Amino acid sequence: MNPFATYHPAVAFAFFAGVIALSMAALHPVYVALSCAGALACLAAVRGVRVALRSLAWAALLVAVVAMANCLFVASGSTELLRIGVRAVYAEALAYGLVAGGMLAGVLLWFSSYAACMGGENSLALFGRALPVTTLMVSQVMRLVPQFVRRGRTVAAVQDAASAAAPATACERARGRLRVTSVLMGWGMEDGLIRSDAMRARGYDCGARRTTYRRYRFGAADAALTAAVVALALANAALAFVACGQFRFYPALSALVPWWGYGVYALLLAVPIILWARERWLWQK
Repeated sequence: MNPFATYHPAVAFAFFAGVIALSMAALHPVYVALSCAGALACLAAVRGVRVALRSLAWAALLVAVVAMANCLFVASGSTELLRIGVRAVYAEALAYGLVAGGMLAGVLLWFSSYAACMGGENSLALFGRALPVTTLMVSQVMRLVPQFVRRGRTVAAVQDAASAAAPATACERARGRLRVTSVLMGWGMEDGLIRSDAMRARGYDCGARRTTYRRYRFGAADAALTAAVVALALANAALAFVACGQFRFYPALSALVPWWGYGVYALLLAVPIILWARERWLWQK
């Protein structure tokens, strides 16, 4: 369920743009933890709990890899935890790696929710006139990448169903996967030629200014929600600047203290959950 489905696409774009920008800019343990929690909650509301749990698995793996890499390649800090040969592992480097990995995972999770809420049609309705080429490219990528993955699974399932030609060695299995890639490449090139002919037949890039079919009207409810999201994003930008300026990883970790600014950030992240809960309440009423 898309919590922004009943609103203008500009509302969803304003929310995700603000949240993703803050998630990338605020390298602070509390802000990163809130961002990851909000992204998982939004993903569960938009795509379901199973998808959110699967995303949590690869997000945790990503955080662990980034943290380990930072510990191994950055020998900075004042609290030594252990030594691996001549390399010392410091608590500050581990904390920085965990926060940096959490920031990266949170941004990727927010982009996953963005792709679910802002499909190709919404992107064309919002940016089709101002940025036609970029919007068309982004909308096609958002459609073709999942299609490519589905086709790959279909081809692999058909190939695996031929039990008489089942691979017996690792080399044969690798050759089979390369065959799947070859089929997908040919299939994709054929679709590209058909798609380009269809676009040319419909007058794409003929020199005339393109028009778009707009289903959306920017009403009072859209303006009110957009204003609230923008106000919260601007307030959180100032609050995050203050919080990040008072926290240091090196040479020693700063102490985390309770602060009311975290609640304002949590309120911004909870916007899609509030809209989702309101929609469910209206349907069950």
